[in-house]
Amino acid sequence: MFSGVLACSLTVLSVHGLYSASDDVVELNPSNFNREVLQSDSLWLIEFYAPWCGHCKNLAPEWKKAATALKGIVKVGAVDADQHNSLGGQYGVRGFPTIKIFGANKNKPEDYQGGRSSQAIVDAALNALRSLVKDRLGGKTGGSDHGRQSGGGGGAGNKKDVVELTDDNFDRTVLDSDDVWLVEFFAPWCGHCKNLEPEWTAAATEIKDQTKGKVKLGAVDATVHQGLASRYGIRGFPTIKIFRKGEEPEDYQGGRTRSDIVARAMDLYSDNIPPPELQEILNEDVLKKTCEDYQLCIISVLPHILDTGASGRNSYLEVMRTMAEKYKKKMWGELSVGRGSTATVGGGALPKINTVEPWDGKDGVLPMEDDIDLSDVDLDELEKDEL
Repeated sequence: MFSGVLACSLTVLSVHGLYSASDDVVELNPSNFNREVLQSDSLWLIEFYAPWCGHCKNLAPEWKKAATALKGIVKVGAVDADQHNSLGGQYGVRGFPTIKIFGANKNKPEDYQGGRSSQAIVDAALNALRSLVKDRLGGKTGGSDHGRQSGGGGGAGNKKDVVELTDDNFDRTVLDSDDVWLVEFFAPWCGHCKNLEPEWTAAATEIKDQTKGKVKLGAVDATVHQGLASRYGIRGFPTIKIFRKGEEPEDYQGGRTRSDIVARAMDLYSDNIPPPELQEILNEDVLKKTCEDYQLCIISVLPHILDTGASGRNSYLEVMRTMAEKYKKKMWGELSVGRGSTATVGGGALPKINTVEPWDGKDGVLPMEDDIDLSDVDLDELEKDEL
């Protein structure tokens, strides 16, 4: 049997959120996240959830109780990552619920690994708070003040992560690349370009880490490399364009803070990620490795090879690959809200799998019966009996 595995993750369906203004849980979104969290000196526990996720629904009352208990001490927030998938993608959210602790260094939140009860959440928050206070006593400031440098949440980045592009290297570096590129065309005297520079640099470093180098940021001094500026019709500064191999460049239409740039880059990255790999379940180890760490595992039980032949089985596999490609960004979340059917694994454990040989890609062959030894049979006697 084969399985296509996808984390219970981002979807485009619109479902009512799990929290309201009357709760002590702060509702966060791309518009207020930078102001409330990144520019804050407070410790934050933030849940990234999807309204259709069963585990998220179970967590909601405990999360609310923890928020009330920690009110005025530790901030507790929630992001509907189903609706605001760019914000979830920015922090590498691939399953729900995901809880992260934003402490001294808001650039590098920690994953929460504790229990899902209100008591466990409160205990973890207080432990994180003690660590934060201890660090401050020791003179460690972390990175919580980074958002004030330019008012946009841009932290210190590595300037080397912004690739300097020229008339000589542009085609080879950008157009011939399989990676996605965001390219800023700037002028050194431009005030808006100077304001963008720290945001662009910080975003470049974060995007490099989060996309494993699959989305890159570059910059062209359009006053020096006028051939490039002319080729792409640059008339004002800064101008940002998106380059994907084999496609016409498109204008970047987003905001100019680090978080805006990162969010757009993560959307581009999601569009270009490969679909989930199709695995043949040959034994329990394959099943565990493929499914155990995900909240949603898609397993297709195919007909016997004698019923379909190789062509029929390959047709089924092609359907699965097509669906994996189509829904790789939505991550099959619609199955949880009625467009399909799901069943919880009985007993909360994966089923027992017998070890089998991999399919050889050929038609099935009926098992041969053991050869019958006819040496002791008197054929002449058989003919007499029939007569």
